[in-house]
Amino acid sequence: MYINGEWVNAKSGETRDIINPYNQDVIACAAEGNEEDSRAAIQAARVAFDEGSFSTLPASERGEFVYRIGTLIRRDLQELAELETLDTGKTVEESRADMADIANVFLYFGGLADKNGGEVIESPIPNSESKVVREPVGVCGQITPWNYPLLQAAWKIAPALAAGNTIVMKPSEITPLTTVKVFKLIEEAGIPKGVANLVLGSGASVGAELSVNDDVDLISFTGGIETGKKVMQAASHNVKKIALELGGKNPNIVFADADFETAVDQALNAVFFHAGQVCSAGSRLLIEESIHDEFVEVLIERTKQIKLGNGFDENTQSGPMISAEHRAKVENYVEIGQKEGAKLAVGGKRPDDPELQNGFFYLPTIFTNCTNDMRIVQEEVFGPVLTVETFQTKEEAVKLANDTIYGLAGAVWTQDLNKAEFVAARLRMGTVWINDFHPYFAQAPWGGYKQSGIGRELGPEGIDEYTEVKHIYRNTQPKPVNWFK
Repeated sequence: MYINGEWVNAKSGETRDIINPYNQDVIACAAEGNEEDSRAAIQAARVAFDEGSFSTLPASERGEFVYRIGTLIRRDLQELAELETLDTGKTVEESRADMADIANVFLYFGGLADKNGGEVIESPIPNSESKVVREPVGVCGQITPWNYPLLQAAWKIAPALAAGNTIVMKPSEITPLTTVKVFKLIEEAGIPKGVANLVLGSGASVGAELSVNDDVDLISFTGGIETGKKVMQAASHNVKKIALELGGKNPNIVFADADFETAVDQALNAVFFHAGQVCSAGSRLLIEESIHDEFVEVLIERTKQIKLGNGFDENTQSGPMISAEHRAKVENYVEIGQKEGAKLAVGGKRPDDPELQNGFFYLPTIFTNCTNDMRIVQEEVFGPVLTVETFQTKEEAVKLANDTIYGLAGAVWTQDLNKAEFVAARLRMGTVWINDFHPYFAQAPWGGYKQSGIGRELGPEGIDEYTEVKHIYRNTQPKPVNWFK
């Protein structure tokens, strides 16, 4: 762990084996921190912020630090990609793309750091001046998930530092390797001690302390909705600012006039990319009734051909799930779907391939005959499971798509621009794709409506999350008011 500018073991001396989900090999041994380690990191961040060694730097200098981290990530991109594949099981091609995006996030926020110097506003009071400035929040606790370990960390670290905050980062305890590596790059970039801190350990100990501790001014969490609710409750202890990204149950709406081949290809990509372990996965396929049978038939045949395997094998199209526990959760949902009356069209079991038996693999799965009241349609499975529903009109498609507690992302496929804009305008989601699925980039905000979360990451809004707004008023000709003579 990295606390107050030093690499340290857990105070308890405890460690955790890090497992490769492809074959369950132990690939690393990590420190296993607890509340005591978390408090030490928070204290270091608190002192560093209050002393102002970083927060009072000119914004351009803070931006240079963040930009430098981005260039170091680019330099070590291949090493980081290999670590990410070992840790998560995803293909190394995916990991390389992730690392390129991560470098761009640091470069973007590094360049954005000095672009908001405040705003002078016209005061309605004579002989006065008024301006609005943004200042760093303070000490920021940051908790990231296991599916995109470094990508999610970058979305938090880069804007927080660019805005002048100090941070305590807690990555998922099962996928910490790339975050550890990037903190070595943060150290190489020359960040002052105490500004950036890394604590490893479970959410129940390290994460809970970050959420409840009075010296933490903001908590940013990406993960499951139930844990997010606990973070939100804990944060109320000192009414700290919160930023939550809590997943989604994302609709992929295909109209009959869509380009058939592209829509099929993208429906597969939407749900089965990274074994479905994506918060924005298009796990709900809504197909116009007139093309349902043909579309599903082709989709099933393509699904049967998906190549599972080692992320380092160039022929692999999808890797394993992250853990035995998570695979068991997905298997439970498959059982629930069958009991609810959905038709298991393909998959629904572990692969028979002898080479995959040591990994946490699960076959890409499709359910048809689904209705909106089913748990597999309403709840986030977070695995390679697709549900299929039908609609007849654009109004019905919108109604079905919005009928969920989530509102992270969704897509619409049609060659009718008016129809596409009609649907996009009415979807209650933070991101809507038209004739595409999954694109994101540093310049555009990311986040959800409803129970998908609070706040936004990326874009100018991403750095705004890590600032407080202050109004400064100056009387240019002060004199007594003589109210109390």
